[in-house]
Amino acid sequence: MNDSILNEIKNHNYQQLSEKIQNSIVQKCNDYNKNGVVFGLSGGIDSGVIAYLCSNVIKEKTLALIMPDSKISPNDETEDAIKIVDSLGINYKLIDINSIHREYYNVLEPNDFALGNLRARIRKNIMYYYANSKNLLALGSSDKSEYNIGYFTKFGDGAADILPIVSLYKIQVREIAKYLGVPDNIIRKKSSPNLWPNHIAESEIGVTYEEIDCVLYCLIDKKITINETVAQTQIKEETVQKIYQLYKKSEHKRITPEHL
Repeated sequence: MNDSILNEIKNHNYQQLSEKIQNSIVQKCNDYNKNGVVFGLSGGIDSGVIAYLCSNVIKEKTLALIMPDSKISPNDETEDAIKIVDSLGINYKLIDINSIHREYYNVLEPNDFALGNLRARIRKNIMYYYANSKNLLALGSSDKSEYNIGYFTKFGDGAADILPIVSLYKIQVREIAKYLGVPDNIIRKKSSPNLWPNHIAESEIGVTYEEIDCVLYCLIDKKITINETVAQTQIKEETVQKIYQLYKKSEHKRITPEHL
């Protein structure tokens, strides 16, 4: 892999980026006449960054929802989420979704993949319940990498009023996390949606985030061809093609329902 492409992606003023996102969150709350914001906090880097951004500007108007499924969610993920809200002093609710998921499981025919995605949709239902009941703006935690390859559950974690960090690739999220003071163990941990046991994002996708970011950066931001992307990134053509196909085939997830 060509490190110069990685450095090009990383090379930003993260103070300015943080301030821009924070100001936008405040502005959207004002535009939509909302009392504050609500988001799901998993203990991972993406939602962790959102917690820190919100804490900097609307701490008293922020509600974090920690929603593990005690059957499959690692204890350290929940512990990390609680440490974040405790250290920042933001309001939170801890809701175990296991009993809700089990009720669905008892009446639906078994399908591990669909039941996994159901966890994301249950969490989003709960998030919008609080958004509705408390007049809050619902924040999604998709970053640019996962959003553009469709690595999110449609009408699950992909559903939100605004996506504060969707302009940031995963490696940029790691850099802004360092600037914001997110704990190192959260920055270093492997990303996981925790929709089923031992669920690791890079293992499921089959490529690293560094590869995803470099390829998407070349194809989307630099608008160069696949062959030019292979040459510039020094990533195998089959990997570049795989990431490109993930981008193309997930387009339906990034648009509103078609009007026929």
